[in-house]
Amino acid sequence: MREELIDVLDENGIKTGQVLPRKEVHKKGLWHRIIVVAIVNEKNEILIQQRSNSKDKNPGMWDISVTGHLSAGQDSLSAATREISEEVSVSLGYTVEVRDFRFMFSFRKEEEVNENHYDRQFYDFFILRQSGLTADIISFQESEVQAIKFVNISELNKMREENLLVERNEVYDELSNYLFRL
Repeated sequence: MREELIDVLDENGIKTGQVLPRKEVHKKGLWHRIIVVAIVNEKNEILIQQRSNSKDKNPGMWDISVTGHLSAGQDSLSAATREISEEVSVSLGYTVEVRDFRFMFSFRKEEEVNENHYDRQFYDFFILRQSGLTADIISFQESEVQAIKFVNISELNKMREENLLVERNEVYDELSNYLFRL
């Protein structure tokens, strides 16, 4: 399988015109963009996924519904829909429209994972509200995800306190604020 190509960004999040393989972008510590999507059902429960134990970064940890890199030339909303279908196989069907994705905010973060992997990422965070979703009707990509479940915001915050979640404090804080405002 050919490695995913992604757009390199400058420190302000603007495309530089350079397109490189994902592994090279991380090795060189170049800026790039990823999406984070919280899928929320009608009970205000958030879909979370347990990352595969074979993942390089945060293996076995619980994470927000969907995350992923933007492929070269792709916009954040297209990446969000692609990653949802790849990771958790939630069929969006023809009823989901752009307006169903609520863009929450963007932020940037730098992290050294190891000597060959440095994250310099701009995150675009979306919430997708979907009725009728339960864990038993969602299949997932086993190379990426080993389990899924829905949790309420109290359970999510308890998992944060117990360090069971991938560190995405900006996302969890905004998600908590959003759900408490409803």
